[in-house]
Amino acid sequence: MKQNQDSDCPQPTAESNPIIIFDTTLRDGEQSPGATLNIEEKLTIAKALAKLGVDVIEAGFPYSSPGDFEAVQKIAQSVGTENGPTICGLARATEKDIKAAAEALKPAHKARIHTFIASSDIHLKYKLKKTRAEVLEIAPAMVAYAKSFVDDVEFSPEDAGRSDPEFLYPLLEKAIAAGATTINIPDTVGYTTPSEFGGLIKGIKDNVPNIDQAIISVHGHDDLGMAVANFLEAVKNGARQLECTINGIGERAGNAALEELVMALHVRRQYFNTFLGRAPESTVPLTNIDTTQIYKTSRLVSNLTGMIVQPNKAIVGANAFAHQSGIHQDGVLKNKLTYEIMDAQSIGLTDNQIVLGKLSGRNAFKTRLKELGFDLSETELNKAFLRFKDVADKKKEITDWDLEAIVNDEIGQPPELFRLELVQVSCGDRSSPTATVTLRTPDGKELSDAAIGTGPVDAVYKAINRVINIPNNLIEFSVKSVTGGIDAMGEVTIRIKHEQKIYSGYAANTDIIVASARAYLNALNRLYATLQPKEEQEAVTSA
Repeated sequence: MKQNQDSDCPQPTAESNPIIIFDTTLRDGEQSPGATLNIEEKLTIAKALAKLGVDVIEAGFPYSSPGDFEAVQKIAQSVGTENGPTICGLARATEKDIKAAAEALKPAHKARIHTFIASSDIHLKYKLKKTRAEVLEIAPAMVAYAKSFVDDVEFSPEDAGRSDPEFLYPLLEKAIAAGATTINIPDTVGYTTPSEFGGLIKGIKDNVPNIDQAIISVHGHDDLGMAVANFLEAVKNGARQLECTINGIGERAGNAALEELVMALHVRRQYFNTFLGRAPESTVPLTNIDTTQIYKTSRLVSNLTGMIVQPNKAIVGANAFAHQSGIHQDGVLKNKLTYEIMDAQSIGLTDNQIVLGKLSGRNAFKTRLKELGFDLSETELNKAFLRFKDVADKKKEITDWDLEAIVNDEIGQPPELFRLELVQVSCGDRSSPTATVTLRTPDGKELSDAAIGTGPVDAVYKAINRVINIPNNLIEFSVKSVTGGIDAMGEVTIRIKHEQKIYSGYAANTDIIVASARAYLNALNRLYATLQPKEEQEAVTSA
């Protein structure tokens, strides 16, 4: 039975919102090695994406696992409200995939099933092992099947960037005739150049007879560093939906970055207005994105996935609004427009003003967090406030960035199966770095051990490994300060590898050794939670 969707809540259209932002951070973005998220973390990001103003959230691939099904279902229920974004589930062009997506999306007020099948000859021959004729039959049949559950159906011919246009045109025509409301053109392997991709979109507009009955969408990867440029060229040629991710995370080199696309359309609005049938001087926004939420959402995704944002990353990198050259500094001091094409505040970067101290009360703490956009439950607020008091005793001045680090560290973490009770180190240039740790195990026992390492962090990790006997390789370790000053909080992000899978960990503390220990435990807790069966989990804890 088709899912009910009220007529007073239409799907986004090119007329009501020229550029539809389709966020796939929780689906394609999560496919980044080491970026695996638990259900609560996905829900946290989904709520942030809704606040950011994305039109469509691709919440996951329901058929792929029970965890993904539950995550999509919870997001559909909590975020897919009447005034919220459309919630989308991915499905291969098979009945079982589509049925699972429909079931998971039931709680959403506005639901979309996104079904796909390969269209390039190389995918047909080596992966799908089907002929063009077979795909021409399967695609419309599965679009029609998806249409029996929801009104909003998206169809993607996988690897469209390397597909024969003469095959692509009739395939898209049949999908639209079967009920597809959005036609997505993926550059699945990041192969095309901007002029080629723009030409592909123009060819579709000119050669698919019923293309006016669907919105043209684009999806692309950044293997050659051209994903954003490809998308902007696609917009000029008729694309009206952009599928992107926060910080550009995703398979291999990632996806087109949401923040780069949105700010390009924002800063160069006068240029793009003409391609959207608007007067060049029009000041009407080209997307529904609240740009002031960009930086905070970027930080949230980075912290929860463990995917560090490089300093020179466009829009959200630490150096994006920094000026070191004397000539640049002089120009900016005289007029920001000399070297800045956008205001840092437009993406939500504050001036890092001091707002709280150790004498600040719970109400002031709660009020400031709300102003920063954090909506915490009473339990989460109490937990964060206790941590705030602890930090305030060590750090005289607490900034907005510190508050953000505290909340992300305390709230955005996996279940504490193993908990750090004590860490103590001894090191120096004439002594062997030695660490002692005490951990509380999942069954409530306290276990202690000590180890010698090449440095204090190495010693701590070796001591933890003696307690938690789970083989793993540390493949990435990063530490940076949240703010300036000798008493700044340090953020540690790590990634560990176990049996070809990567797990990330994050922690913040005024003591970087403590932060390092907590980040490592964070990653180990993620790893430990995946070990099955239960008997194997119990066996990894040494006596």
